Amino acid sequence: MLNPLFYIQAIALALRQIWINKARSFLTALGIIIGVASVTTVIAALAGLKGKILSEFEAIGANKMFILHDFPDEARNRYGWTDVRMKVNELEAIEANCASIRRLTPNTGLSATVQVGTKTQANASVTGVWPAWHEIEGREVVLGRQLMRTDNDNARQVCLINEKGIERLRLNSDPTNTHILINERRFLVVGVLKDFEAGMFNADFGPGGSDVEMIIPFSTAARMKDPDFFFMIIAQVMSPELAAEAQAEVRFVMRKMRGLEPGDPDTFRAESIDQFIEQFQVVAAAITAIAGGIVSISLLVGGIGIMNIMLVSVSERTREIGLRKAVGATPAAILMQFLLEAVTLSVVGGFIGVAIGELGALAMTKLPGADLEYAVVPWWAVVMSFGFCALVGVVFGMFPAIKASRLDPIDALRHE
Repeated sequence: MLNPLFYIQAIALALRQIWINKARSFLTALGIIIGVASVTTVIAALAGLKGKILSEFEAIGANKMFILHDFPDEARNRYGWTDVRMKVNELEAIEANCASIRRLTPNTGLSATVQVGTKTQANASVTGVWPAWHEIEGREVVLGRQLMRTDNDNARQVCLINEKGIERLRLNSDPTNTHILINERRFLVVGVLKDFEAGMFNADFGPGGSDVEMIIPFSTAARMKDPDFFFMIIAQVMSPELAAEAQAEVRFVMRKMRGLEPGDPDTFRAESIDQFIEQFQVVAAAITAIAGGIVSISLLVGGIGIMNIMLVSVSERTREIGLRKAVGATPAAILMQFLLEAVTLSVVGGFIGVAIGELGALAMTKLPGADLEYAVVPWWAVVMSFGFCALVGVVFGMFPAIKASRLDPIDALRHE
C-alpha cells in the first residue's frame, strides 16, 4: 500500500514537469482543452435554449390546455378534414359541461392586409377570439375597452390593435373610434392592447409573426374564412392539479359530440402545458446527450496525444526510472507515478477547457438577439468533464505507465 504522501509528491512532480515543459504540455493537452471547451459550450448553449423555452412556457401559463383536431394514425384514411376539425357546437358543449375548466376561447388566425388611409401593412396578424381571451392570456387593454360578448353574438366589425400596430400604421396615440380596413372590411378600433413581451412564442402559442396584431370577435373572423376553417380551443383549467380531470371531461364530451364508438380512436387532442414541458424535457435531454457524445470524440483524440507524449517521457526518463528502482522503488510506485502524471496533465487540460467553456457561456448571454440569456455551464457538466478527463488520463496513460514499471533497472541504467 503506497503512502498517501506519495500521491501528493507524485502530483507535485507532475505539475513541475508540466511547468518545465509548458509548450509541449500545452500542445499535448490541446485535444483535451478543445474537447472540454466544446462540450461545455454546447451544453451551455442547449441549457440556455432550454431555459428560454421553459420560461416561455411559464409565461404562457401552467393551467392552460389546448384542444384541437387530430388524425389518428391507425385510421388516418378513415377520416377527412370535415370529420376531425373543431366545430362551434363542440366548443359550446365543452364550455357547458366541463366543470374543471374555468373559461375558454376559440382561437383562429388569418394573415390580412390592413389599411389606414394610404398606409398599408401586409401580413398583419389577425386573431378571432371570445372575450375570455383577455383573462386567459392576461393581455391588458391600455386604452378603450375589451371585446365583449355582444361583439361576438352580433359579429360586430370591431377590433383591438396593439401598441406596435399603432406605430406601424401611423395612427394617433389614441386610435379608438378610428376606422381601418382589414382585408377591405371596415372595422372600428375599440381598444389598444399592450404589446406582448417579445419572446420565442407569442400569446397564441405559435411562432411570432408581424408586429401588427389585431384581435377581432371570433364570429366575425369566421365570416372572413372558408366554412371549414381551422380553429383551436385555448382553455384555462381551474388549477394545474385538475389538468388530468379536465382532459378526461373534454374527452368524454368530444367523443359524445362526435358519436365515436368505444373502439374508435380519438379524432382530437387535449393537451396541457405540463405535457408540452415533459415532452420538451425528453427531447432536450436526448439532444444534449447526442451533442455531448459527438463533441466528446475530440477528448479521445486528446487522450491519444497524452499517450504518445507519456511514451516519449518514459523513453526520455529511462535512466531516472532505473535509478529509482535501484534505490528501492517498486513497480507499483513507478506505475502510479506515471499514471498520475498522465491524469494530472489531462485534468489540467480539462480545467483550462472548462474555463474557456464558462467564458463562452458568458459571451452567449451577451449576444443580442440570440435568446441565450439563460446559457450557463451546469454543475453536472463540469463534474462530467473532469471525470471524463481523469478517465482519459487513466486509460491512455496506463500503457506508458505499465511500460515504465516493467523496465529492468540494470538495462534502464545502461540506457543512453
